[in-house]
Amino acid sequence: MDRVSKMVSEKPVVIFSKTQCCMSHTIRSLFCDFGVNPTVYELDEMSRGREIEQALSRLGCNPTVPAVFIGGEFVGGANEIMSLHLKRSLKPMLKRAGALWV
Repeated sequence: MDRVSKMVSEKPVVIFSKTQCCMSHTIRSLFCDFGVNPTVYELDEMSRGREIEQALSRLGCNPTVPAVFIGGEFVGGANEIMSLHLKRSLKPMLKRAGALWV
């Protein structure tokens, strides 16, 4: 858990993903379309990926990918991110975190 906390505190937007997860790809594309450059950790390519995935599960990430952190705080998975986007709440959150300047 400490490892995850350190990883998400270092950048404004962090996405925990898996290379073959279409929802992870969709969320990453959404952020890139906004001009945000998220830090993406591909759990299936990391030596301690399984351990990190278990820590994400303990944090309440279900499913564990994509798991999106903005400003060091867990925001949610694909459903939560898309919901925030549709409510027009995602961009202001990204601005507050320093990930979006427009």
